[in-house]
Amino acid sequence: MSDSAPIELPEGLWSQPAVDTSAVDSITDVESVQLITTPAKFVYDYTPGVARTRFLRAIEQKRLVGQRCPETQKVYIPPAGVSPVSGLPTLEEVELGLDGTVVSYCIVNLDFTGNAQEIPYVSALILVDGSDIPIYGLVREIAPEDVHFGLRLKSVWVEPEEMTTSFENIKWWAPNGEPDVPKSELADYV
Repeated sequence: MSDSAPIELPEGLWSQPAVDTSAVDSITDVESVQLITTPAKFVYDYTPGVARTRFLRAIEQKRLVGQRCPETQKVYIPPAGVSPVSGLPTLEEVELGLDGTVVSYCIVNLDFTGNAQEIPYVSALILVDGSDIPIYGLVREIAPEDVHFGLRLKSVWVEPEEMTTSFENIKWWAPNGEPDVPKSELADYV
């Protein structure tokens, strides 16, 4: 391994000290490290653009909005400002409901490090009323084995004083007591 950068850089921009390995040979009767766990964190800035900014401002007001494709008439959430199908600008904003329907789900039985969810839990694709594309969400207030395709849900939100411009304003989704949506009505959303 070279001690210099792979390209020629001006003096002072790259420096890497030589590694002293002279003590390694003198270490005996020490078990080598097999596994190390270390925390990792990504911090990033996100610039949402006009369509997503309007979406995030609406969600801060406990509203869900999407945008309609002028060609296909499909409503997308969260809106991107352009139709993923036609490539046309999606200028018509559509007020959506706060309820939805399970179109796919997974019962999670593995604990992920740092996960605050009690195992098992349900992650689902939820078709928000008035939209044509499902979004991900947690399903709670129901036993995981009772979650099923077509189950009607209501969004459960954080307290008003906790509202921000974040999708995390929706804590989870829970059964709303309405009858299931027939499978035949959901075939295009799976």
